[in-house]
Amino acid sequence: MVIAKVWVLKKHFDGLPKTSDFDLKTIELPNLKDGELLLESVFLSVDPYMRPYSQRDMKEGDIMIGTQVARIVESKNPAFTVGAFVVGSKGWRTHFISDGKDVQLLPSNWPESLPKSLALGTVGMPGLTAYFGLLEVCKMKPGETVLVNAAAGAVGSVVGQLAKIGGCKVVGCAGSDDKVAYLKKIGFDEAFNYKTVKSLEEALRKASPDGYDCFFDNVGGEFASIAINQMKKYGRIAVCGAISQYNDSVPQKGPYVQFPMIFKELRMEGFIVSRWSDRRKEGLQALLKWVVEGKVKYHEHVTEGFENMPMAFIGMLKGENLGKAIVKL
Repeated sequence: MVIAKVWVLKKHFDGLPKTSDFDLKTIELPNLKDGELLLESVFLSVDPYMRPYSQRDMKEGDIMIGTQVARIVESKNPAFTVGAFVVGSKGWRTHFISDGKDVQLLPSNWPESLPKSLALGTVGMPGLTAYFGLLEVCKMKPGETVLVNAAAGAVGSVVGQLAKIGGCKVVGCAGSDDKVAYLKKIGFDEAFNYKTVKSLEEALRKASPDGYDCFFDNVGGEFASIAINQMKKYGRIAVCGAISQYNDSVPQKGPYVQFPMIFKELRMEGFIVSRWSDRRKEGLQALLKWVVEGKVKYHEHVTEGFENMPMAFIGMLKGENLGKAIVKL
């Protein structure tokens, strides 16, 4: 008999989530049936999407949504061996049972020297978001200028590096001087702290006087409304997230995008990475190759202990993480 710990949504968030919005519970798992696996979570992910998706898809009392890297501890499924690692989207749980259809084995060529937690970040959903957002939505071309906000986060940091691999000039912004220094270290051509610049408009113009061909938007709000006016003719905007608005109790007004969209003939497209689930293997192999070759660097913000999941989630929403926010069990 295995007792699993789970975090449930006790109360829907009002503004920034609070630790009191969560409840830690235990669940007794049944014995395995033929074809099933028992898995133990090793690393758990906390991501911005959990904030709006919990509001849209969850009821109070549901187990918090999320993804983990888990180890198989018992198997009655011949396709999965004990000791192997998988990625699953089973929420905030220490242990769970699966029939194998809702988990994916880590790529067979995953090097032993590479942290398996990267399957939740650079070589996982955030990396794939950067990969397909740039290639399929922005359709970046060599020689273009790419702007990315929240650039030191799990998605933004990969966006910038993939754009450099693609032969582009890259401008990024982040919310601390340490994050700006990190962006320059991993190859961004220009980077600035949006919290300390006197004028966001001037900072964007100084970083690229000719404007921007591609804008990978993770933030929305005021930043997006200013940046859209600095797009070049026929520019492309990939709308990936809106973290500036996730915790608003009262919706922000505007922006009104019609004039720049029309006069500059821009294309703005929202996307969710699951659109390319049939190309997941392609994306993961490309990202894994670049990481192994040292062309894509990574940084993880690791919180120890399952009991600290809510704290790690809230800290990530506050922007306390550099790179991917991970909880290690």
